[in-house]
Amino acid sequence: MLLSRTNVALRSAAFSAAKFHAARSITTATPSITEAFSAKKNDKGNYEVTLIPGDGIGPEISRSVKEIFAAAKTPIEWEEVDVTPIIKDGKTAIPDDAIESVRKNTVALKGPLATPIGKGHVSLNLTLRRTFNLFANVRPCRSIVGYKTPYENVNTVLIRENTEGEYSGIEHTVVDGVVQSIKLITREASERCARYAFTYAESVGRNRVTAVHKANIMKLSDGLFLDVCKDVSKEFPNIQFDNVILDRACLHIVQDPSLYADTVMVMPNLYGDILSDMCAGLIGGLGLTPSGNIGRDASIFEAVHGTAPDIAGQDKANPTALLLSGIMMLRHMKLNAHADNIEQAVLKTIAEGKALTGDLGGRATNTQYTAEVIKNLQA
Repeated sequence: MLLSRTNVALRSAAFSAAKFHAARSITTATPSITEAFSAKKNDKGNYEVTLIPGDGIGPEISRSVKEIFAAAKTPIEWEEVDVTPIIKDGKTAIPDDAIESVRKNTVALKGPLATPIGKGHVSLNLTLRRTFNLFANVRPCRSIVGYKTPYENVNTVLIRENTEGEYSGIEHTVVDGVVQSIKLITREASERCARYAFTYAESVGRNRVTAVHKANIMKLSDGLFLDVCKDVSKEFPNIQFDNVILDRACLHIVQDPSLYADTVMVMPNLYGDILSDMCAGLIGGLGLTPSGNIGRDASIFEAVHGTAPDIAGQDKANPTALLLSGIMMLRHMKLNAHADNIEQAVLKTIAEGKALTGDLGGRATNTQYTAEVIKNLQA
């Protein structure tokens, strides 16, 4: 009986993996588009950027970003799209006009999206990552002057492989009461994520890349990821490479985050999801944390906090995370002067503490916070 169950599991796993690879072969843009921003300005001298306002408080914080970016005179025209899922060929899908907008513009800013919990509901965030082959998630976490937390020296950068691992979606029932979930690690996905991590480290002036793993336990899967990172490191002789086991990294970070202030940490999917949220907690939460999803077909920058339906429409939402993600997007687009101006205005507003929203300990409305950031912009 046990042997029979094992054979069923192996056949089912092989079938699921084959389906996964077939799904991965479908892309929505030409291979010539890379993670480097290459779009051209339109006839008005502006870049067209897709805006996905999102659900709950998403439209409110998106409006704040648009107002602040306009006040800072960023050369951007927003192309707003709705990603409310549709049924296409019997499956949940993103509307074609939204896909076409992101494909055309190659860069997007996204507010929070709600995914109902339960069977049959596909995560829109995961769908977007797969649709546009967003292979690397970049999550910087830096202590913000003026917002007091128990940690004052956090400055981590985490890069997470974004397409496979435990989130590959390969799950099945072996027999009643026995469910198997396949963790998929491939050399291809590991290599492009690792190479991006080293390239990113060079671009931001960090001299070390640290691979986070559990290769001591998952010797084949995490072992492959670690081996690929070691191989890629040989192409970057000016960047130091080391590695650390996941649980040890967690311990180090909560004891002394400054231990990772000079490195870019790169890791498989699930570890990055957990570790990046943990680091966000050290600086005050997801409301202060930016995020960027880098892909071959496009790059999507997003607020990773929830939709907060309990305060939606009440002018209480804090737009900082989406603003900081927008700043990441501007730097990706090589609009560094605009990014620096908006960033200093946001940080000055928080440091002064005169117009903070409720989650930051203040009593200001979203409108008041937005106005204060605009006031702090440099002419």
